[in-house]
Amino acid sequence: MGGNNRLYEVNLTLTADNDPELSKLTDYIRQERFSDEEGWYRLGSVLIDMGQFEKAEDIYQVLLDQRKDEKDMALIYHRLGYIKDVQGKYEEALTFYEESLAIRQKTLPSNHPDLAKSYNNIGLVHDSMGNYPKALSSYEKALEIKQQSLPPTQPSLAMSYSNIGLVHKNMGNYPEALSSHEKALEIQQQSLPSSHPDLAKSYGNIGNVHYNMGNYPKALSSHDKALEIRQQSLPPNHPDLASSYNNIGAVYENMGNYSEARTFYERAVQIGEQSLPSNHPELQKCRNNLERVKNK
Repeated sequence: MGGNNRLYEVNLTLTADNDPELSKLTDYIRQERFSDEEGWYRLGSVLIDMGQFEKAEDIYQVLLDQRKDEKDMALIYHRLGYIKDVQGKYEEALTFYEESLAIRQKTLPSNHPDLAKSYNNIGLVHDSMGNYPKALSSYEKALEIKQQSLPPTQPSLAMSYSNIGLVHKNMGNYPEALSSHEKALEIQQQSLPSSHPDLAKSYGNIGNVHYNMGNYPKALSSHDKALEIRQQSLPPNHPDLASSYNNIGAVYENMGNYSEARTFYERAVQIGEQSLPSNHPELQKCRNNLERVKNK
């Protein structure tokens, strides 16, 4: 790719073109990972998926230096923003996302889905920084664009409603949060298989809002549904299962049913210890919950 960037372009040839499993895998990767992109962009995406963020950043920085096309630059800025967001460098992430948005606002129709992606990711960064009003404004702009450009049952709309619901919950606007999460769930029920993990997330979000409102029977019902879906669709030691068990334990604890709470907290800790680092904050939260209920 030129210069001393220590990035090399290598042409690879399969040693066994007749391997059906390898062929199936490569076809899937081509379809799944941005099949309309050039190889270097695709490699950057794969590196992001692998958690190799610094290597992905190196590639995108080189591409940024070489590209003059605004469409390409908007995509590169967007990917760099994502990398910085995942790394917790929120101010840098915001700068890159806003660069990408500015280009897209100049070059795309006002209802283009890529604008919704920019607003959504800017909202995510503000959300992570605790800037909830700004996050809500960005999420609502993303939703407005999606409503103009996508079918009403598109799962991406559900994602926007979920994000809006989470911000309302963080702001203490529980009725608004509940309404948004219920809209997300309604769309998912129309567009996704009944055992899809995204439905479990929506049931969990609804359960959390009911919990914060003190509606413990409704919270328990929603968390039970989330757990049931996750048991069907996820490996038995998946962290999301630990989250469901922990949520159910918290409801039982607040209902005064400490023996049931302890059972669910123990299961949450057991799964967390199998799937998370020993110092992970979520695992520590589960352990603290278990210790607290043991003393009741």
